[in-house]
Amino acid sequence: MSQSATDQYRRAVTFHKLHEGPDPFVVPNPWDAGTAHVLTGLGFSALATTGAGLAHGRGLPDGSLTRLHVLDNARSIVAATTLPVTADLESGFGDAPEEVAETIRRAAAAGLVGGSIEDSTGRADDPVRPLEEAVERVAAAVAAARELDFPFTLTARAENFFQGRPDLPDTIRRLKAYEEAGADVLYAPALPDADAIRAVCSSVGRPVNVLMGSPALPLTVAELGSLGVRRISVGSALSRAALGAVVRAAKEIRDLGTFGFGAEAVPYPDANAMMVPARPAGPESDSAP
Repeated sequence: MSQSATDQYRRAVTFHKLHEGPDPFVVPNPWDAGTAHVLTGLGFSALATTGAGLAHGRGLPDGSLTRLHVLDNARSIVAATTLPVTADLESGFGDAPEEVAETIRRAAAAGLVGGSIEDSTGRADDPVRPLEEAVERVAAAVAAARELDFPFTLTARAENFFQGRPDLPDTIRRLKAYEEAGADVLYAPALPDADAIRAVCSSVGRPVNVLMGSPALPLTVAELGSLGVRRISVGSALSRAALGAVVRAAKEIRDLGTFGFGAEAVPYPDANAMMVPARPAGPESDSAP
């Protein structure tokens, strides 16, 4: 399914408006076109890609992907759905602000209507960028997004907790700085509990995305909404759940010589039906300027 400029504009406006509603919304994370078909058919309002899910599907650890890998995958997901798609753009695939800006431009060309830029370095000895450097990169991403002819939703990620640095005051300091730099959505993955989530949400004036999918954080959509969360993603949790099902099934075959796992498999006709291409949206009142 090809995407016209008008359709991309429609998706972008739809995605932007989702952040303004009274209740939080969930953006599940497909890792390929097939899972994008499935999640679209289940009635979600938007989708987000997962870098880790894609990497694992290619037989690689997270952090091994190139910009080309990520954007080719995003392009296939965009083509498989009528929904808005935002992407995990990792650390922007470059250290320099201009490289980050170029990633935003290429993301838009791939059909995406949003994307996240994180402040991680990829270096085990120094995993989070200095704040001034991180802010410059967010500002460059914002500037590139604003040059587009549709409202690209830029998410800025503070990676402290995800990188093993549980520093809530610094995380909030970073998110505030990214807000001042123009980020549309703020995101600190791996916040440990409701108090930390509430503190983040109450400290900033932009919508906050929270990562879910860990049993260590047993909060519902409604409970997250009461804490101030506007958007909820699950990162690689769905892809790892699928991987877990494969591991359990394979161990059953290997260890027991049985095939009971098939009882939980999606029936063959249903799986085929889920892969029917999504129909392009009809004419909308929102049109490209």
